[in-house]
Amino acid sequence: MHALPSVTARAGRFLLDALLPPRCLGCGEEVADPGALCVRCWSKLLFLDGPVCSCCGQPFGHEIGPTALCGACAAGRPPFRRARAVLRYEEGCRELILRFKHADRIDAAPALARWMRRSGAELIEDCDLIAPVPLHWARLLKRRYNQACLLSERIAAGAGKPHVPDLLKRVRAAAGRGRLSRLQRRERASRAFAVSQSRRGQAAGRNILVIDDVFTTGATAAACAQTLLDAGARAVDVLTIARVVRPV
Repeated sequence: MHALPSVTARAGRFLLDALLPPRCLGCGEEVADPGALCVRCWSKLLFLDGPVCSCCGQPFGHEIGPTALCGACAAGRPPFRRARAVLRYEEGCRELILRFKHADRIDAAPALARWMRRSGAELIEDCDLIAPVPLHWARLLKRRYNQACLLSERIAAGAGKPHVPDLLKRVRAAAGRGRLSRLQRRERASRAFAVSQSRRGQAAGRNILVIDDVFTTGATAAACAQTLLDAGARAVDVLTIARVVRPV
């Protein structure tokens, strides 16, 4: 009795693959399975699986202790408790993320969410709820989907954690990165977010995990964390697909 749905599913998959062969999430080359990378794209990925700053996740060249801070966090600790990422944001993963964000490759979400659940297992275990970094309404209208929300929804479902997609709202549109200095980005981001009025009660006293695609300067992560802390959150962690690694 249970074999028929399985046979039907396999037949449907065979027909779909014949009509629309699966494509590599990174370069678009034909691959064997949906949601996969070709060998060339996979070999370019640099996973962050070594020692990192206990706060922001900046990788260290060698192990210096589980509570060690990088120079930037030691000089001024950001408002989030911990930030972690799966990959270094370099050439190997740039095309993968850009296709996911801007080229409708939302079929990448399940694989990316799986990687994030593995890399961020400790953060997920410690959180009370999961929320995405929001897009400004104008950008959402243009893009039609929020890539961070696609990830946070899957991460929460896979971990059995509450998902609150509208916990945060972006009240100020992001400016082009090339036109702003690091300090200007931080200043602008600090006024870009608010907690949705109807969700303020869900932030109070909670450990919140915020999901985004790329940790660049940390301005967005810090702004979201501070906004949630101001609304009464106990602590905020941040999990991303990739992060820009600062030179040391």
